[in-house]
Amino acid sequence: MTGMMLALFCGFASLWPSTPARADVPLVLNDGYLHLYDLDFSGAQQHFEAWEKVNPENPMGPVSEAAGILFSEFNRLGVLEAQFYEDDSVFGKRKKYDADPAQRTRFEQQLDRAEGLAKAKLNRDPHDRDALLAMTMSAGLRSDFAALIEKQNLASLHYTKEATRWANQLLAADPTCYDAHLAGGVSRYIIGSMSAPVRWILRVGGVQGDKQGGIAELQMTAEHGHLLAPFARILLAIAYVRDKEHARARETLLGLQKEFPENALFAKELARLDKIASR
Repeated sequence: MTGMMLALFCGFASLWPSTPARADVPLVLNDGYLHLYDLDFSGAQQHFEAWEKVNPENPMGPVSEAAGILFSEFNRLGVLEAQFYEDDSVFGKRKKYDADPAQRTRFEQQLDRAEGLAKAKLNRDPHDRDALLAMTMSAGLRSDFAALIEKQNLASLHYTKEATRWANQLLAADPTCYDAHLAGGVSRYIIGSMSAPVRWILRVGGVQGDKQGGIAELQMTAEHGHLLAPFARILLAIAYVRDKEHARARETLLGLQKEFPENALFAKELARLDKIASR
């Protein structure tokens, strides 16, 4: 999950089928993310805590808990809804939010714990899949918090670059971990959408942009990923709205609404798209 990815913000079942859990992705963890996307935060945390009790040294437990905390804050503050902007000038004028202090402390504690566990695993095995995925997600979550709650764009871009670096290591170790493509996809799309002078400055700093390439990576995660596949679809819907591809956005949102009926965001955005189409 990476830098400013929400700031951008499957189709029908025949196009974006609900992805079954991989054999190496425990059902308890997978179900926790399904609860998360349906805005059942307490249910998600129960699954994550249950997973962590039997896997105390696996960083995927605390990083998943951190994801649940961040999504809960996004929902409380209306951050996700606010990301369906259709032009960059509106996003640039977005407000800074006040996160709940206790939730922020818990968020930081879980990420610190996840990173500590991941680094310990990587010291023993530099190719450990769970450790690399946890590091990728941790950097992405920090970036989302910085960009969408604290409005700290430079810090967010720093974490975006870090998340992409971890994602590249993960894909080198396991090319079938399609969730990892989310990091690079978001980074490439965001930077590819910026003005030419900004892209040049970032390229000098070692950050490349490719808007269409970014979309392709998000689509890869949406179609073949697991824990992050629904999130990739949310990002694609937002990207389609921003690119004024309303038919594709509507199709993607319909699939999300069908899979996560308790999430009112999808129905609300569908209604807004239908209103735009009727003008």
